[in-house]
Amino acid sequence: MVGKPRYMEIVDWVKERLERKELGPGERLNSENELSELFGLSRQTVRHAIGVLEEEGIVVRRQGSGTYVCDDRMATLENKTRIAVVTTYVDSYIFPRTIQGIENYLFERGYSVQIAFTNNMLERERTILEDILARDDVAGIIMEATKSGLPNPNLSLIERLVERKVPIVFINSYYPQLKLPHVTLNDRLAAEMAVKYLFDAGHRRIGALLKFDDGQGHLRFAGFLDTCRRCGIPAGDSGIVWLDTEGEQHLHDYRERILRNFRDCTAVFCYNDKIAFQLEVLLKEEGIRVPEDISLISIDDSELAELADTRLTSVHHPTDKLGARAAENLLAVMRNRSFDGNFEFVTEIVERDSVSGPAKA
Repeated sequence: MVGKPRYMEIVDWVKERLERKELGPGERLNSENELSELFGLSRQTVRHAIGVLEEEGIVVRRQGSGTYVCDDRMATLENKTRIAVVTTYVDSYIFPRTIQGIENYLFERGYSVQIAFTNNMLERERTILEDILARDDVAGIIMEATKSGLPNPNLSLIERLVERKVPIVFINSYYPQLKLPHVTLNDRLAAEMAVKYLFDAGHRRIGALLKFDDGQGHLRFAGFLDTCRRCGIPAGDSGIVWLDTEGEQHLHDYRERILRNFRDCTAVFCYNDKIAFQLEVLLKEEGIRVPEDISLISIDDSELAELADTRLTSVHHPTDKLGARAAENLLAVMRNRSFDGNFEFVTEIVERDSVSGPAKA
């Protein structure tokens, strides 16, 4: 992020004092001389900062008297009770329960929720962020990163929101370079647990079916590799298949590569239940039985894990608890900007029917 202009130190300081209620409507601001000494800035820079605050309707200058907080500024701040929730998807898979967790927590505390979804598309994310910036009517944002495993041209828009002091907490995936709080599953550990479960079941040739355009895919791959190394089992390219978002929706388009790469595997670790569900269908079409011929394990413990012909063993995703924790942490950040809003859930494996001992020697 580019360094902020020096005058913004004063602008941000005044806004923070207002939010902490150290300044109230009608109260007099420090004089130009006092601000100059306090921040070590020239009076010209101080006057520029006050001008910015005046343009934003935060303060008013009174000739011969000084600079005062506008009477309606505190009311404006306190009346912002709308929280923007930006997710990749809304009405499918694990997302409804996560959003329900967010809504329940916020509604009980007097906040309204404005929901938008990106469909994991950068163009939609950009439109949503531009709209939030233009309307300037939200008290905070709970956001899921879009294609967080790839460079993103929209980060500058999020940086603008940060400069405006809009609190942001990410869920599920996030942009590490922004250093903003996130509430997520501990993806690396979830993968480690899944692969160790396969190892303990006797598997030594374990493949992985992962997504490369979401950050969770990279973390889960790291967990996969960590466990393979610790257990002394190979993890070569031949047993790995990478998908993007489009591939996740249409796994059958990767049929030949999947069958080739997993030919010698006795088990496959899948990025999520959605992919594992489709993989099970594809394998069945090829006469390959789960778990008799090959074992599958995945992450999310979604409804799809129960609906699969052979029910999927899967690492549990906290969904509604994650949503509620994200909402809780956002409100905590809104009250106290120094609050550490980061939290990663550690859960457990839900055992079903898709893992057994290896069928191949």
